Amino acid sequence: MNQLQAGDKAPLFTLQDQNDNAVALADLKGKKVLVYFYPRASTPGCTVQACALRDTKSELDKLNVVILGISPDTPKKLTNFTNKQDLNFTLLADEDHAVCEDYGVWQLKKFMGRENMGVVRTTFLVDESGNIEHVFNKFKTKDHHQVVLDYLTNK
Repeated sequence: MNQLQAGDKAPLFTLQDQNDNAVALADLKGKKVLVYFYPRASTPGCTVQACALRDTKSELDKLNVVILGISPDTPKKLTNFTNKQDLNFTLLADEDHAVCEDYGVWQLKKFMGRENMGVVRTTFLVDESGNIEHVFNKFKTKDHHQVVLDYLTNK
């Protein structure tokens, strides 16, 4: 499947969060939702990205933006990640990577000469009507939060 583009309808999903509660994208209609896909909790790049979002959450709140981080981790692993990094937003477990596939971010990756399927780090801004407003796929993990804030405040 090809990755979704701006203007596409965001695929709906319901996933378990770090507290083992069901979270549905449909329940967030009327808000902007930053759906960011990351490969694995507690890895260096994913930690840098998550902590920067944690630190800018109040600015995103003022812009009516809800953060949802999605990875193929278990809810228990997400709980540990949240607690260890004192994260203040929702992480969702996509253990069978079905949502990753729906969004086109489950792809063949090459790392150190080896190929395997995994999450290609990508963020989708879903608008209040449930459409993809913008796709962020060219950023460094340490700059991700600023790229998102720049887009939201300069459009």
